[in-house]
Amino acid sequence: MSDKEEQPDTSLDVETYGNPRTFDPNFKGPIAKRNCTDVLCCIIFVLFIIAYILLGLVAWVHGDPRRVAYPTDSKGHFCGQKGTPNENKTILFYFNLFSCTSPSVVVNLQCPTTQICVSKCPEKFLTYMEIQFSYRKNKHYWTYYSQFCKSPFVKPVKTLSQVLLDDDCPTAIFPSKPFLQRCFPDFTTKNGTLTVGNKTTFEDGSGKTRNAIELRTAANRVNKILDARAIGMKVFEDYASTWYWILIGLTIAMLLSWMFVILLRFIAGFLFWVFMAGVIGIIGYGIWYCYQEYSNLQGRPNSHLSIYDIGIQTDISMYFQLKQTWFAFMIILCLLEVFIILMLIFLRGRICISIALLKEGSKAIGYLPTTLIYPVLTFIFLFICIAYWAVTAIYLATSGVPIYKVISPERTCEHENTTCDPEIFNTTEIAKACPGAQCNFAFYGGKSLYHQYVPTFQIFNLFVFLWLINFVIALGQCALAGAFASYYWALKKPDDIPPYPLFTAFGRAIRYHTGSLAFGSLILALVQMFKFILEYLDRRLKEAQNNVCKFLQCCLKCCFWCLERMVKFFNRNAYVMIAIYGKNFCRSARDAFNLLMRNVLKVAVMDKVTDFVLILGKILVAGCIGVLAFLLFTHRLPTMIEGPTSLNYYWVPLLTVIIGSYLVAHGFFSVYAMCIDTIFICFCEDLERNDGSREKPYYIAPTLHGTLNKMQLVPQKQKE
Repeated sequence: MSDKEEQPDTSLDVETYGNPRTFDPNFKGPIAKRNCTDVLCCIIFVLFIIAYILLGLVAWVHGDPRRVAYPTDSKGHFCGQKGTPNENKTILFYFNLFSCTSPSVVVNLQCPTTQICVSKCPEKFLTYMEIQFSYRKNKHYWTYYSQFCKSPFVKPVKTLSQVLLDDDCPTAIFPSKPFLQRCFPDFTTKNGTLTVGNKTTFEDGSGKTRNAIELRTAANRVNKILDARAIGMKVFEDYASTWYWILIGLTIAMLLSWMFVILLRFIAGFLFWVFMAGVIGIIGYGIWYCYQEYSNLQGRPNSHLSIYDIGIQTDISMYFQLKQTWFAFMIILCLLEVFIILMLIFLRGRICISIALLKEGSKAIGYLPTTLIYPVLTFIFLFICIAYWAVTAIYLATSGVPIYKVISPERTCEHENTTCDPEIFNTTEIAKACPGAQCNFAFYGGKSLYHQYVPTFQIFNLFVFLWLINFVIALGQCALAGAFASYYWALKKPDDIPPYPLFTAFGRAIRYHTGSLAFGSLILALVQMFKFILEYLDRRLKEAQNNVCKFLQCCLKCCFWCLERMVKFFNRNAYVMIAIYGKNFCRSARDAFNLLMRNVLKVAVMDKVTDFVLILGKILVAGCIGVLAFLLFTHRLPTMIEGPTSLNYYWVPLLTVIIGSYLVAHGFFSVYAMCIDTIFICFCEDLERNDGSREKPYYIAPTLHGTLNKMQLVPQKQKE
């Protein structure tokens, strides 16, 4: 072929999907001259952010977070608020906790009894009838009792029936302690028997004899987390005595992750097998330990019980005293061990490709070390978004004025749940028609247009939050992809790598492709929003669902989970194409999809095998730190180092260290994963653009290209 017949400026690639593509012969990396893409979506995104800021300002004007910080009495007054009559009364006291067993507690989320602010909780058993009798001998009893009444009385002249009708004082008080700024009975257990103030039975002031179990049932209706009080204190004590060990563990995890990333550049093959052996060994140790615990529980009383037999327990350590728990752990770890071994057997022929990709990724990160710091910037952005969403949600939830509703203990009043005015309630027809009904504080709201749309604003707050979170992640992926693409398309590495590639890629993404990134994150936010709605409906309608509805609900959840994973995969590859070519989101997503479909074998062989290796690396880091933490917190390293003593639940700091180490490793390896994905996309483009000749040389590293030749993943015409 003569020179005139050659056309060095174009080369056609007949696609499996779509029309033939025309390549730019002067392409040497990410396009520098770009235009703004998806401008309409960018404008919509900016308008939503402005509306989000305005919503926050409006919520700040109308909301009052003190309504969350301080408990509220039946009249809507805060307990402990400075500058009010309740300044020194910081604790909420319930007149009659036994009325909290009423079904209206579940419906109205409010206990149908009078609630007042007090300075301290009762410390003894007293009834109103006893006070009337004791007042004649010692007035000190009434002075003590009257502090738990609505307003001070000189002496207890009212009869019991009048007190019940006017609801001025409680009929009885019990020994209590403040918890979450509320007075709850002081429960103790003696010889397996529940007691209150060393009593198992007592008078409730209305002529009935009650027991501690009835009182506990009533208290649990008020606050479900009453049982967790002791556990919460013990967990706090464990964190207080192990926080520095947790920080040391996370620091070691960071150093270990950094060391792995550096060593992958030089001894990727050896380190790969270290990953494999380490993960298999750690899981094997877990299997052996579970078997030891299972064997040690043989013959112990009650160890044969099942998890179903003991039910839901707040003391999680009870589950570790059952053989079934350790047997289940052992089975799960065995299945995981077998899965990893089978994966290694079936993927043994592709390991060399994964090692070559790991070496290339380590080399890229070595030339661009600033990419390892970028996850810190992403974390800061995510923290700002989460904080703004949480503050806005709190201010929206506390917007409005106190709303009072009629609450009847027996739910027999026809005016139940209607609004009322506590100042004049006793003089209204409702009080006469419904004896015993109360006009109590229910929630904060109003009749203005703003208050009517507060639930809508909460939904808007959640949606924009999801959009911003996904946008921040998309921005990080696009910036990292642009930096690693600059590395790949440099023919002479590192001489041809442009200066400040990460900063340049970040600036291009913000300046030109905010709309495209917002478009992709919008699609993902919509899918996630539908998932939240399904979860909300499932929780609200859980009791009313039949088996068919539950089955359909599970199917929808599964479908939306798969859809979310698929959208994340397409978005990730679309952002890589945006970083390289600067096209809009739809075109970039289409090009990325077509490119991957034309190289589907390479996707299965190279990309996914490397993802599997990186997941094992994260497990190895978390597992190594977890084993060391386990040996330390269970005092199995006394000769080497002395760990924290007298831990209540060693698994609390242990799980914190393991989860934290995994997240730290994920932060480092996510950069690595983005590097591998970008190199893979660029590699597929490289094979389609070039043929390895002097005029069209490959940009791929020679070592990686040689490995692919051996695996016959490069077309034969390109190897010649």
